[in-house]
Amino acid sequence: MIKSVFQQDLLAPGHMGCPGCGASLAMRLVLEALGPKTLVVMPAGCWSTFVGLYPSSTLRVPVMSVPFATTAATASGVRASLTRQGKEGYTVLAWAGDGGTFDIGLQALSGAAEKNTDILYICYDNEAYMNTGIQRSSATPPGCLTTTTPVSCLKKEPKKNIIEIMAAHRIPYVASASIGHPQDLMNKVRQAGKIKGTRFIHLLASCPTGWQHETQLTLEVARQGVQARVHPLFEVHGGLRWVLNPMPEKKPVDDYLNMQGRFKAMGIELRREFQQVVNDEWERLLRKCSEQC
Repeated sequence: MIKSVFQQDLLAPGHMGCPGCGASLAMRLVLEALGPKTLVVMPAGCWSTFVGLYPSSTLRVPVMSVPFATTAATASGVRASLTRQGKEGYTVLAWAGDGGTFDIGLQALSGAAEKNTDILYICYDNEAYMNTGIQRSSATPPGCLTTTTPVSCLKKEPKKNIIEIMAAHRIPYVASASIGHPQDLMNKVRQAGKIKGTRFIHLLASCPTGWQHETQLTLEVARQGVQARVHPLFEVHGGLRWVLNPMPEKKPVDDYLNMQGRFKAMGIELRREFQQVVNDEWERLLRKCSEQC
């Protein structure tokens, strides 16, 4: 099915990502949905290395590489420049990982959202600082192995709820997505591309290197995350109307955890706690969506 959706060649062969990288597929899907009139702003992170060394680029659209904390601020400046020049029909895509979104870039992102700047911000979330050695971020799940949360000191804190943070800004459109559901992702990107103002998509992009799974399982792991309700698919319109998207049959969290070596240190009790948190969050999401019906 994935081959059939690609009609453009905006991601050239030969990127410098790891084999089976979910973030590389994420970019290909997003650019296919947005088209060639896209300007990409990205900070330090996995994708800033994928592009290649100047003057070469694996992306066939303009790319601006910026400091870690400035993605949304720079994207806002690009939008202002386009407006000043009277250039219409362009999408300014701010493209950052979880470290550059949940943590280092959150202040600039909040500032752009508060002003409802006309940018599309997509966070490709692989749940750690993968490019610098797999250190934990505030997007890292509890009980997860990283180089800064080893077996002796597993992460205890819950994953930051970036969707609720962005929805609280009352921006026009917020959504969750997964590379395991490419058509859903592309539909949301196309929808966001037609909206003016700040749009935010939280995109789960599984990482074989950091998640410790086989490279050929990248899409299956992402699908399992949705089925286990660890990463459900939904949208928030105007910060107030929550809409649940079609979801596959629910599966136990263990099916998702067992596919990844990063959770191998989790004991039975911690797995039970993880499942209970997922259940509670899922029920809370269902209530939010039903209240808007």
